[in-house]
Amino acid sequence: MGVFVDTSALYAALSTRDECHDRARTQWTVLLNEDGDLVTSNYVLVETMALLGRRLGLQAVRDFQTAFVPILDVSWIEAVLHDRALSALLAANTRELSLVDCTSFEVMRTLGLQTAFAFDDHFRAQGFHMLPDA
Repeated sequence: MGVFVDTSALYAALSTRDECHDRARTQWTVLLNEDGDLVTSNYVLVETMALLGRRLGLQAVRDFQTAFVPILDVSWIEAVLHDRALSALLAANTRELSLVDCTSFEVMRTLGLQTAFAFDDHFRAQGFHMLPDA
């Protein structure tokens, strides 16, 4: 089973300040023990590193780069997928979504992934299953 890993889950797993930290760490351990790909995008990596750096400092970025990134199968966003995601973002016409969100949904659809490790309900609204289960 492949699982898409979102910024919301990565940040929660790394930040003890996050209200979802314990659930994220538990779910991360479960995912590491399963036989499945942990997929993310380079856009999620950029977003996560920016968030970590801003909120927790450069050491958190280093920890993320050394402990988490090597485990992830990174899908690199190319121009066609970026354009599809941008069209979806503009069509949605809401400030609640981001370009990173829309690229994540496009990656999941392109790769046939149905499950996201995320604490962002936009994944559920797009018809995806979310871990951890609520």
